[in-house]
Amino acid sequence: MKKETYTHRERLEMIISGEKPDHFAASFWRHFFHKEHYAEGTAEAMIDFQKAFEWDFIKINPRADYHVEDWGLVQEWSHNEFKKHTKTRFPIRKIEDWDTIDIKPLTSPVLAEHLEVVSLVRKGVGKDVPILMTVFTPLAIAGRMIAEQQELVNHLRQAPERIHRALRAITDTFVPFVIELRNAGADGIFFATTQWASSDMITWEEYETFGIPYDLEVVQATCENAINLLHVCSSHNYLEKLATIDYSCQLYNWDSNDTTNPSLEQGMEILPGKTIVGGVAQKGWLLHSTPAEIVAHIRRIKQTYSPSRLIIGPGCSVPPEVSVNNFRAIRESIYD
Repeated sequence: MKKETYTHRERLEMIISGEKPDHFAASFWRHFFHKEHYAEGTAEAMIDFQKAFEWDFIKINPRADYHVEDWGLVQEWSHNEFKKHTKTRFPIRKIEDWDTIDIKPLTSPVLAEHLEVVSLVRKGVGKDVPILMTVFTPLAIAGRMIAEQQELVNHLRQAPERIHRALRAITDTFVPFVIELRNAGADGIFFATTQWASSDMITWEEYETFGIPYDLEVVQATCENAINLLHVCSSHNYLEKLATIDYSCQLYNWDSNDTTNPSLEQGMEILPGKTIVGGVAQKGWLLHSTPAEIVAHIRRIKQTYSPSRLIIGPGCSVPPEVSVNNFRAIRESIYD
């Protein structure tokens, strides 16, 4: 591995500004289910993963439901690295329960826990590694409050005023939270739409109504100098429509290997002047490929795209079963 010309932060800032860096940047992220049920464990997993592979930014991958636990979601913790936690209680069981969703203070136990995660990761990796904390769109947070997400779709169509009240409380909780994330050491947020910015879930007009206004409040609260990434998840996504809206994000990420979504090439056209994170199919391919196959694929990416537009990464969270050797092949192939 050759000597670095720039720090991770310098390289990322160069790419965002459109400059050509010394070499391609890369970042990958995954869950560590057996460690993520407490702040020190989550932070330790993120720090160790960073030290092992030297990604150009850290996407903190906390447990996905941290967003809703302070509203009463209960889980049975997994102590198996490869098995998700089990949800045992949801805050919303009937449509009237949306009226109980209130604004949570930053001192709420789980929000405070994840501010501590950011602080611990920052202390563990130093100032030269950009850190993005995962935050979901308020609509996605609402969707995790109920056992069947289709029920939220039904509710927002049956009683939109109720859902708007709940989304207002969620947004008013997470606006100060993302501000405090910056104070804790995050450079910005990895803002994920999860399944919601997709025609598989709701219409574009519904996302314009129940998603975008609240999204923009949260992302814009990170302040002008933040490094933010918009992750447009799922199949049949609304990336092309979202690209026309100023989300205050410099980085964009989606599953470009899903044939129902824009390809990487199409994304370059859809998002002029933006930096794209992607290029690696994180589902079956990364899990089952050999290190030699991965090296060959990364070389093709490097021959096709410019390091000033593309950061090599997955289209979503990487399966935890992906081998260390495959991650090592990605990291080492960056320097070829």
